[in-house]
Amino acid sequence: QVQLVESGGGLVQAGGSLTLSCAAAGTIFSIKGMRWYRQAPGQQRELVADIRSGGTTNYADSVKGRFTIFRNNTKNTVYLQMNSLKPEDTGVYYCNADINNYFVLQSYWGQGTQVTVSS
Repeated sequence: QVQLVESGGGLVQAGGSLTLSCAAAGTIFSIKGMRWYRQAPGQQRELVADIRSGGTTNYADSVKGRFTIFRNNTKNTVYLQMNSLKPEDTGVYYCNADINNYFVLQSYWGQGTQVTVSS
């Protein structure tokens, strides 16, 4: 069994910062891509940022220059550093990872963490 456990969400004023964490636990052989998605009320889930096992990153245009995704492969953890937050960044943030559990490569999701940015 593999689980992704997220933490770090909360309420912050516009212009503030938050750092989200997502730790993978369980039977893990290797982790490929890791990603952060978000879903605002009434909106579809959207990809915010992703990072490959080698460290290559990609960002949604709306967060470029403000958010940074990074990972600690020793701890099987991915982070999302969010700076200069805006009210439109409000939503539930989910992490997603492609994990090889010794038998098969599967996509796993975290439970989500709420981020609320007040104006």
